[in-house]
Amino acid sequence: MLSPKRLILQVLNYTVFMVLVWYFSFSPPYVRLTPEQSMITLAVSHAGKPVQECRRKSPEELAKLPPNMRVLEECPRERSPVKIEVLLDDEAVIDQHVNPPGLYKDQGVDIYHSVKVPIGEHRLEVRMNDNVREDGPTHHYLQSVSLDPAELLVIQFNSAANQFVIR
Repeated sequence: MLSPKRLILQVLNYTVFMVLVWYFSFSPPYVRLTPEQSMITLAVSHAGKPVQECRRKSPEELAKLPPNMRVLEECPRERSPVKIEVLLDDEAVIDQHVNPPGLYKDQGVDIYHSVKVPIGEHRLEVRMNDNVREDGPTHHYLQSVSLDPAELLVIQFNSAANQFVIR
């Protein structure tokens, strides 16, 4: 049975708890972006090119192997790291260099990065290198963008079309 004293204390405890929950649900106010800011988000899932080309085995090498292991080409599994830069008005806002995961470094990389930027007209440039056998960017995107207050600009890479998609 609940005594009157215990009931009063229980109601008091629940009231204090609910007042605290109510207060912290409204105060202090949370503002993700100020009116002078917008956000650029880079969301890329991509596998780099193989580190080496496939090599064709010679007839002598094939003869040394057991019949069930005689494959004409030897292709390494390791993939190139992905280096991606996002420049806004020739200033780097995102600079990521990601090595491929996996036991043999043979899987694709996932990059997700957000940055707050000022609103207004900007020159957006995206450079990506996914091949260690080539110097400089292997994929490039350049465009003028107009960013409004609290706008979210998402940069993705379409691997099938081999191009950047800006939304």
